[in-house]
Amino acid sequence: MNTSGTVVLKKKKDKPVRQGHPWIFSGAIARVEGEVRNGDLVRVVSAKNHPLAIGYLNNNSQIRVRLLTWQAETIDDTFWQSRIAAAVERRRRLNIDATATRLIFGEADQLPGLIVDQYGDWLVMQCLTLGIDVRKEQIADALLAVTGARGIVERSDASVRRKEGLRKVTGVLRGEAPPAELEVVEHGLRFGVNLADGHKTGFYVDQRDNRALVAKLCAGKDVLNVFSYTGGFGVHAAAAGAKSVVNVDSSVEVLDLAERNFERNELTGEFIAADAFELLRHYRDEGQQFDVIVLDPPKFVNSQRDLKRAARGYKDINLLAFQLLRENGVLATFSCSGLVSADLYQKIVFGAVIDSGRNAQIIQQLTQAPDHPVLLTFPESFYLKGLLCRVW
Repeated sequence: MNTSGTVVLKKKKDKPVRQGHPWIFSGAIARVEGEVRNGDLVRVVSAKNHPLAIGYLNNNSQIRVRLLTWQAETIDDTFWQSRIAAAVERRRRLNIDATATRLIFGEADQLPGLIVDQYGDWLVMQCLTLGIDVRKEQIADALLAVTGARGIVERSDASVRRKEGLRKVTGVLRGEAPPAELEVVEHGLRFGVNLADGHKTGFYVDQRDNRALVAKLCAGKDVLNVFSYTGGFGVHAAAAGAKSVVNVDSSVEVLDLAERNFERNELTGEFIAADAFELLRHYRDEGQQFDVIVLDPPKFVNSQRDLKRAARGYKDINLLAFQLLRENGVLATFSCSGLVSADLYQKIVFGAVIDSGRNAQIIQQLTQAPDHPVLLTFPESFYLKGLLCRVW
């Protein structure tokens, strides 16, 4: 093993580690033995010195150790390539109908702190933790060896990096730079993706299956796609024969790309740059109604202190949607906030429908696409909650 020291846990604090949870918080640690720097690999042992796991340490983070393996093994080039190859093979077996896929989903693939998406011949890599960041060159080499990608773009610009003591880093990490607007295909539809500057890694691949599912309900319908980003739900709805599709986002830039996505699929839609809450209130006051409404907002919650405010935001936007739906209309509503549980989100939507004076049935519960798996020993990897509701 190539560890620099040992983390000794407090008495009765080893159960989560034994059960396969990959995080060790500061409160569970009795002491750290050896000369260990932040980012170094450490052995983790119980209070009775029983070996438990190997992970990397960061004293700047509340999550002090993130675990990589529960076996006595060396974390070297072979380790990274083997782990990455296993994750990629699991995606291959899913037979995903798209050229945009999540290849590595952090802890869910037992690679905590590492997110990798594939867009055609390019990879987008996010290093969210110090332990991954200091090994990113080694990991990038392993990614190229496994995938044969033409290039890797680093998009380590998530706010969570501040908690690790890291600054934001973006740019081409390996190989060729991608086109300014790379085209990917999803369910036979074409989308432009901006890998260098798009939000997160450029395209919400976690909504792939939900876009196809909602589209089946849109033929001949008036559709309102709120927080549309680059038009994913809207393009699918229009391709399925929607009567009209209105795409709403606060960013003119992403709406320009959404419009190009409609054009590249020879579809038509309307594109409105506006605050979603204000526009939906305007529609309500004007008596405007729709048959299908999609609410796919960005994450409202970044910490526990944001939870009450976020809950109010979710309730308000869902209340407005219920008020705008025609009889037997359909609402597809989502929360990607990990701190909002599925149960809490359903209660929020319940409160919204009560205040709207409407009735609604949940006809299907929705979640993230299967290339964003939930590791049973790490329930935190379940983050995308969705409800498909019939309203009358």
